[in-house]
Amino acid sequence: MKIAFCTCVQIGKSCIEAITLSGGRFDLLLTLHDQKSKNKSGRIYLDEIAAETQTPLYKLNHINDQDVAEVLKEYEIDWLFIIGWSQIASTQLLNLPTMGVIGAHPTLLPEGRGRAAVPWAIIKGLEKTGVTFFKMDEGVDTGPILGQFEILISPNETATTLYNRVNNAHVELIKQIWSKMIDGSLVGLNQDESLATYWEGRTPLDGELKTTMSLKDVEILVRASTRPYPGAYKVIDERTKLIVWSGTLSPQENSIPLQFYDGDYYAIDYEFLKN
Repeated sequence: MKIAFCTCVQIGKSCIEAITLSGGRFDLLLTLHDQKSKNKSGRIYLDEIAAETQTPLYKLNHINDQDVAEVLKEYEIDWLFIIGWSQIASTQLLNLPTMGVIGAHPTLLPEGRGRAAVPWAIIKGLEKTGVTFFKMDEGVDTGPILGQFEILISPNETATTLYNRVNNAHVELIKQIWSKMIDGSLVGLNQDESLATYWEGRTPLDGELKTTMSLKDVEILVRASTRPYPGAYKVIDERTKLIVWSGTLSPQENSIPLQFYDGDYYAIDYEFLKN
């Protein structure tokens, strides 16, 4: 059985490392060309791990380009993982590996199909979320479920802590999936469409802190927008935007102590006004 892995983010790289450290081996790694999306948050490179594991590495512009199809045929790939990849795979690409294409989504599907799963889980006040591995089809996060890993969300969860836990959940789940792939016991379970929900994408503009927001809304948005995301922010004037990475409730009314570094207007602490 020949298995390939396509990624350009740390969660995907962590999955590759987990399999190789446990004695597994990929037959091909795929990632973006070095100059493509180089300024994208969380962009990583696979050159080092490919060299260490002596695994062929192919760099591409788009997952649906003809050269990608040709390299998958050349290596006679049976299973292809596509993890942390924003480009939507075409039907042609999905049909190339003989066994199929496996994707992952950081929710307990069918809940939370779509985008921005980590921020939305915090904004929506969920008590739990998780990671789902599924066999990809033509829909968005709609394919048969191959495995799930549940994550409980704490009342003070931040995007940073939840992202790290999601990363760890990917690692644990792919090891389970890998074992079933190797022994031939991997079976998909169709999603219950009656339980499906869809979450919209988010942009940096969605992190704006407005004077009309309640203290609770501010506190939630700061936690949901912090690293590795662009951060919640307050427009000071037409030239200044204050990025708020974290915050604590203020013991004094009408006070907002702020700290700065390197002369840049980036808050490393923020104390919220009491209502």
